[in-house]
Amino acid sequence: MNFELLEGNNLKIRAAVLGEGPLVVLVHGWPESWYSWRHQIEPLAKAGFKVAAIDVRGYGGSDKPHEIEAYTLKNIAADVAGVIDSLGYKEAYLFGHDWGGPIVWTTGLLYQDTIKAVGALSVPYTPIGEKSLIQLFRELYKDKFFYQLYIQKEGVAEAEFETNVRRALEITYFSGDGRGMQHMLENIGNPAYKKTVDSTMLENSPEFETYPEWLTQEDMNYFINEFTASGFRGPFNRYRAQDIDFKELQEFKNLSYPLPACFITGTLDPVNFFARDESASEDDILAAFTKNYDDLRKVEIIDGIGHWTQQESPELVTSHMIDFLTKL
Repeated sequence: MNFELLEGNNLKIRAAVLGEGPLVVLVHGWPESWYSWRHQIEPLAKAGFKVAAIDVRGYGGSDKPHEIEAYTLKNIAADVAGVIDSLGYKEAYLFGHDWGGPIVWTTGLLYQDTIKAVGALSVPYTPIGEKSLIQLFRELYKDKFFYQLYIQKEGVAEAEFETNVRRALEITYFSGDGRGMQHMLENIGNPAYKKTVDSTMLENSPEFETYPEWLTQEDMNYFINEFTASGFRGPFNRYRAQDIDFKELQEFKNLSYPLPACFITGTLDPVNFFARDESASEDDILAAFTKNYDDLRKVEIIDGIGHWTQQESPELVTSHMIDFLTKL
């Protein structure tokens, strides 16, 4: 595997590159890295693909512009298109996780002549509606704590996370995985986990004495080193750019997704609970995941895993990805 600095949208994007064949670009989410795809890169290459797992702008070895406006979906989609061109390809397949999901969904819309198919983990395609998602969250959580609203004030979340990067990442990763989510579901109403509208992101969050099976101390040290070097402003700016996204992507308002698509998630992914009616059945959730596509080829819901989809269930997720790609 080689690391290459590729041309994005007037900046450099670091990518871990391996293999030969049709190009698959892998796009991570928050707070992650190309390393989040470590289990998928070699199997995809062995299956006959050239793989480029990127650091999104603001992360790791990629450039890190300061301004919020640099982190719109339109700008990051242009980075992905630039990576494809830099590698000498005219077309590519995309997979994204967490924020990587909206990034690859948007890239597919903006570059339909280049992108052949799109897969996402954790975050399904949601078309532009009548309001931006962050505005909907402002209304839905106006008297409650919600992490995306906490992030909006520049510098506050950065200060909290950068004070102790290890603790911040351990809480973030371990509260959102299958173990953490099961723990939270079993402790609904526990005052130790109660947050108010004035809470910080990390306070009153579960902390565990042991690491989960899906992540080693060595893995965690890699992530810690990346964020110790890069800081968190760029990653948090992605959340702050959502109102700009809403204005810039109006041409896709209420659009059903036109490209061949794949969606993979876990039964305990916290994204499933963001705006969910507590009485909703799994069938209701599945219907919500699958209603906005013209050509949804594959949907997989993996039992017992939380938000870190491709890391918590690497072999199964990889097999689903390869199945989707090879059947296109």
